[in-house]
Amino acid sequence: MLDTLLGPGTVEWLGVSYKTILSRDDSGGSMSITDSVSPPRSGPPRHIHHEADETFVVLTGDCEFWLDGQSFVRGPGETAFVPRGKEHTFQVVSDVPCRHLVILTPGGFEGFFQEMAKGNYRIPEDLPAIEDCGRRYHMTLTGPPLGVAGEGRP
Repeated sequence: MLDTLLGPGTVEWLGVSYKTILSRDDSGGSMSITDSVSPPRSGPPRHIHHEADETFVVLTGDCEFWLDGQSFVRGPGETAFVPRGKEHTFQVVSDVPCRHLVILTPGGFEGFFQEMAKGNYRIPEDLPAIEDCGRRYHMTLTGPPLGVAGEGRP
C-alpha cells in the first residue's frame, strides 16, 4: 500500500508515510525534500531543529502550525517556514490526510524518518530512543504534540 500512495521507497512511522524525494547526498548537502502524508489529528511532539531551516508546502488537507508561541493554519497551496532554532509543531486539523513536502536546509534530517520507521518507535514508550536519535540529527524534543489530552496547548 505504501508504494501505491507515494511510490517505491516510502516508509511509515506512527501512521505517517514518508518518502525522500531529494536527499542531502543528491543536493550536495544543501537541502532535502521529503514527501509526507499525515492522517487527521496527527502531528509530532514540539521540537527544535538546531541546524536546519524547515519549510512545509501543504498539498492537501489543513494543518495548524504552532511556531514559537504563535498558531496559524495552512491549507493546500500554502507554506509555513520554520527558522532553525525555533520551537514548533503541527497538527492535521482537516478530516482528510495532509500531504505536504518537508524541505530542510541544509539536508540530512531525512535520515531521522528512516531510522524511526526502521525501529518502529512509539511515543511515549520509546521516547529515550527517539530523543537519542533526534540528537544525532540536531533536533531536541521540547514538549507534547498539539491537542494532547491533559497537556493543553503549548
